Amino acid sequence: MPKRRRLPRHEAARVRRRPASAAPRHVRFETLVDRALAGIPAPFRAALGEVAIVIDDEPTPEQLHENGLDADETLYGLYEGTPATEWGADWVPAPNKITLFRLPLEEDFPDPSELEEEVRQTVLHELAHHLGIDDDRLDELGVD
Repeated sequence: MPKRRRLPRHEAARVRRRPASAAPRHVRFETLVDRALAGIPAPFRAALGEVAIVIDDEPTPEQLHENGLDADETLYGLYEGTPATEWGADWVPAPNKITLFRLPLEEDFPDPSELEEEVRQTVLHELAHHLGIDDDRLDELGVD
């Protein structure tokens, strides 16, 4: 499955606990996602109606395993579904979904402007997968 992964975590990774002020952080992150979605050019914006946008704290162990990642690796985003370019994509019973993983993004990009840019890049990357563009082609285009 197409994914946007980050570099492995340090071996002595700290246990992530939700701080008491988690709600404002969620709101700020959701605002960054909203900005990224609003900035998608018109010809591609229509594709957002075919995809659920979900924010989770972290990928599940199953998502990591299904994407060939070790326990010390994680994802920034994940597209799950049938790309629009595949024959019969509109007949698939399961919905298409882009999941953005808040904690890995916030941890790796503590600077607000860098976080905003990475959220934007991750949204575009995962939407590209929905539109049928794979990781190799994204690399060729210099998108990632």
